[in-house]
Amino acid sequence: MTPNSAEVATGWLVNAGLRPTRQRVALAELLVGDGKHRHVTAESLFDAAKTKGAPVSLATVYNTLRAFCEAGVLQEITVDGSKSYFDTNTHDHPHFFWEDEGRLTDAPSDQLVIQKLPTAPEGVEIASVDVVIRLRRV
Repeated sequence: MTPNSAEVATGWLVNAGLRPTRQRVALAELLVGDGKHRHVTAESLFDAAKTKGAPVSLATVYNTLRAFCEAGVLQEITVDGSKSYFDTNTHDHPHFFWEDEGRLTDAPSDQLVIQKLPTAPEGVEIASVDVVIRLRRV
């Protein structure tokens, strides 16, 4: 028997150690209910929740996205100082940012080669490297 989207969402939350509240399940369902990866902003997730009829505020969406990131089930990608996207694929991979559409998509990982990084300053280590490739139509 194939699990429905609410069961998938609930399992995703429980596996992350998060309590599956009604609001979390509603948002998780939109993020992972169909088993596909997504790139969302808080605003786009809020709009999708409103369309679905889920009773959540924009503040709840922001708080929930932060909790999902802290639990390790979402990755936050900052495209510029004012815009964050949230990715359900938490494995290291590069992204394309489509400037004319304001859209983030996965870029092919197998084509990215980083040969050398600068040495980290003393007393710190490199935690991660985020690669966002900006695209502009010609």
